[in-house]
Amino acid sequence: MKILVIEDEKLLADSLKALLEKKGFQVEAVYDGVSGAEYAELGVYDLLILDVMMPGLNGFQVARSVRAKRCTTPILMLTARGDVQDRIEGLNAGADYYLTKPFDTRELLACVNALLRRQGNQVDELVYGNTALDLASSTLVCGEKSVRLSAREFDVMRALFQAGGNNLSKETILARVWGYESNAVENHVEVYVGFLRKKLAGIGSNVRIEAARRLGYHLEVDAPC
Repeated sequence: MKILVIEDEKLLADSLKALLEKKGFQVEAVYDGVSGAEYAELGVYDLLILDVMMPGLNGFQVARSVRAKRCTTPILMLTARGDVQDRIEGLNAGADYYLTKPFDTRELLACVNALLRRQGNQVDELVYGNTALDLASSTLVCGEKSVRLSAREFDVMRALFQAGGNNLSKETILARVWGYESNAVENHVEVYVGFLRKKLAGIGSNVRIEAARRLGYHLEVDAPC
């Protein structure tokens, strides 16, 4: 499970990151609303933990921006403001739950687990054609055959599964998988797509990764013979 923490108090953000990583989650932390919105809108996270009071974009604005991009990732909103009106504004902005500071870490973890459970099977696997991507084990499964993916292969495959038949540009894949500050280039994407094509073929999948000139990559399902 991948969680994004958006919190301008760096000490708190890093503490939350350490706590959640200790519980087995993959966690990234950003420290302002503008960066938070950019990361969140990539759509690669299972949960957003979002502070309200931040410079640039506040938490309400980040939540509205994320929802406007049709990103349905659950949002747990954190704030020192516990007024009813603030909670209403947070929920109306797109938050799924509102936790008031200071909070007990046990309550935070309970909220995190509850929000992740609400997603049901989508949290456990993504399915396209006759093939499933098991999110817990980073494994591609087709019938009785399966193959384990490396961390980078998994991130690329997950992005393609989530996009389905829609094109993902190489630039988008680079941002989602390698991050904005990486020195990776488009050739890295091409190499990993090549790896994944071989693994899909090796398990007898009817899913193909197709390239569209100047548009990137998308998934297609072979028509039955």
